[in-house]
Amino acid sequence: MEKIGDEPWTAEQRELVGPPSPQEAPQPYAQPAPPTGLREESSGQGWKLVREVLETILLTAIIFLVVNTVTGRFRIEGQSMEPNLHDGQYLIINKLTYKFHPPQRGDVVVFHFPKDPSRDFIKRVIGLPGERVEIRAGRVFINGQPLYEPYITSPATYSGSWTLGPDEYFVLGDNRRNSSDSHNGWLLPRDQIVGKAWLSYWPPSRWGLVAHYRFPVDVQSPVAPEGTTE
Repeated sequence: MEKIGDEPWTAEQRELVGPPSPQEAPQPYAQPAPPTGLREESSGQGWKLVREVLETILLTAIIFLVVNTVTGRFRIEGQSMEPNLHDGQYLIINKLTYKFHPPQRGDVVVFHFPKDPSRDFIKRVIGLPGERVEIRAGRVFINGQPLYEPYITSPATYSGSWTLGPDEYFVLGDNRRNSSDSHNGWLLPRDQIVGKAWLSYWPPSRWGLVAHYRFPVDVQSPVAPEGTTE
């Protein structure tokens, strides 16, 4: 029974007052809806995060493709380039440089072995297209002129002569007594050259740029000791 204070209401009082209005009736609790602006901001932040992730993935893929287009990695196997490069040493190869100029005498290059293109070799360029290369008494001669080679410690024990055609190179290992190279009867076509050895990155103790010997520009006097190492 409804009361005012401690006294119960009479029937006449209830009839005069009437039922409670809808506004006075208790309402169920409802969670207030977030402002529209906040919902839109949250959605925008989500799409921004997704876009940033996609852009990062795309940028990484582009960098990967560019790096693999202009460089390569090569592991030296064997002792043919001793004492300058060593078995198990890892190099980065510059595959772009010969797009702009031809290989030069003294360059250390990586190439597909002409007799088995599935294998890659590394040697030093000795003879250039159109030249005549001769080896006798442990010395290399280019067009009859002796070649000064400060980078070898093991001279050749074989002899022979070779005439190079257009776009053919004569390559030798620095370890002349233990190298499978052009003295075995094959010449290197330019289109088989992968690139120029650029950087040694493993092991850490051998980290650094690969040394390429630069001979004087005058082909008629490649013997001159004033060549430089780069």
